Amino acid sequence: MDTSTEYDQVINYCRTLFLKKTKDYGTSWRVMRPTSITDQIFIKAQRIRTLEVKKVTKVGEGISDEYVGIINYCVIAMLQLELESDANLELPVSEAEAKYDEKIGETRDLMLAKNHDYGEAWRDMRISSLTDLILTKLHRVKQIEDNDGKTLVSEGLKANYQDMLNYAVFALIKMGLAA
Repeated sequence: MDTSTEYDQVINYCRTLFLKKTKDYGTSWRVMRPTSITDQIFIKAQRIRTLEVKKVTKVGEGISDEYVGIINYCVIAMLQLELESDANLELPVSEAEAKYDEKIGETRDLMLAKNHDYGEAWRDMRISSLTDLILTKLHRVKQIEDNDGKTLVSEGLKANYQDMLNYAVFALIKMGLAA
């Protein structure tokens, strides 16, 4: 098991989907406010939790699809935090791709540092615990957003999005998406 390789495989899958959707829809996500993106991630995480409990889906998309969505929405959230709201809403695909890769690179580096310090503890965790950690981070993000992005001693929005992205990657690795 090589975390770096597995991580890259999951991200490659998510990146490919992101780019295909960007070609289909453009960067329509640019109209979303950060709070709306947070709510989109919340919907996906809450659906995962519901499916984990009920063990039945009536819509067709499964848990892995929702984790992929969380990863891509976390990247979108990080992009929206740095892009000016009055900037051009439509980014060329090549620019969206470069920005996606930049955010993933930063988040991957964070994962490698934390993974070293924590000794790959995530490998011994249950997938449902990763879901709960994502939901916890979402509640924190909502509180930070309600406080106009200000924190006294806590990590900011970007760090929380990075953690959620990494938890979702770990869940997909555990589910075998990187196999």
